[in-house]
Amino acid sequence: MRSSATQAELRVLLSHEQIQKRVAELGAQITHDYAGQTIVFVGVLKGASIFLSDLARQVKLDATFDFISVSSYGSAVRSSGEVKLVKDVDKPLEGKNVIVVEDILDTGLTLSFLLKQFMNHKPKSLKIAALLDKISRRITEVRGDYVGFEIPDEFVVGYGLDYAERYRNLPDVCVLPPELQ
Repeated sequence: MRSSATQAELRVLLSHEQIQKRVAELGAQITHDYAGQTIVFVGVLKGASIFLSDLARQVKLDATFDFISVSSYGSAVRSSGEVKLVKDVDKPLEGKNVIVVEDILDTGLTLSFLLKQFMNHKPKSLKIAALLDKISRRITEVRGDYVGFEIPDEFVVGYGLDYAERYRNLPDVCVLPPELQ
């Protein structure tokens, strides 16, 4: 088993250009939906950081950022099924329009856990923006409000998504072949 691959060895599932086009569309939709209001983007570390940065630049509203960190994978390919809060938000969210920004909506366990956490903060509204949605793996009843792409059940890396902390910096979303996992 090899420890890493070059981008040339990976199959591109979504090109950087496709991602940027869709992120602009999501930003326009959020701008429309929250016209005249302030929003708080809460990025789920680390995977959503690149998506959050690009999405926020496409939203033409007064917006602030906060971050939350959870763990359910470690360095594994599949979620352990156990979600734990590693870092909570820094600022109060009560009465605010909150958009949780996630890299991928997979089993739904992480977002289900996070939605319960956020409801304790009593936001005015709570929505989910996910770059990717792997509906075929859903275990819990969670859906994204702003979804970039629905993808097949393949392990993907790039554009913030990782395997054992690698590949986050790739501009495209690529499929990591099983022999590299």
